[in-house]
Amino acid sequence: MKINEIFYSLQGEGFWTGTPIVFIRFAGCNLQCDFCDTQHDAFTEMTEDEVLSAIQAFSIHRVCLTGGEPALQVTQSFVNLLHRNDYLVHIETNGTQTLPDGIDWITLSPKTNKTALTYADELKIVYTEGLNLEKWHSFHAAHFFLQPCSNRNADETVNYILLHPKWRLSLQTHKLTGIR
Repeated sequence: MKINEIFYSLQGEGFWTGTPIVFIRFAGCNLQCDFCDTQHDAFTEMTEDEVLSAIQAFSIHRVCLTGGEPALQVTQSFVNLLHRNDYLVHIETNGTQTLPDGIDWITLSPKTNKTALTYADELKIVYTEGLNLEKWHSFHAAHFFLQPCSNRNADETVNYILLHPKWRLSLQTHKLTGIR
């Protein structure tokens, strides 16, 4: 697997904001979003066992598979390995790929108007031009979050939420507080 970085911090966005978690950031993505904060060309090739060894350095047993697009590399055997070692597995995905079975928490953050997924625990949309938010109102998710794009359009995001109270505001609190 191409791993950009593994680190322990607080979840900065969405439903789990403020909770400790180990991030496994995968390099590479099938989309080219101009606001992406992942360095796709900086990575270390690691086996599933090497990733497990790296995350075992942290005391928490909750991991977030993120990227880039983790679904391009995450396998069923990796999810099973994490579960056998008592990890709760979260994933943050753009939804363009199907996912292995058994992921404990799915955060769908679509960047296009199409998805390969039919359900997510949370739908977290970065509010950008060109995304049809009306289409996502009927998506099957337990929680709906709208997030300003790099805080450039906070007023517009808040106004949309006020008109559509199904949505909740998600801020990139890790960036606001200066944590990783």
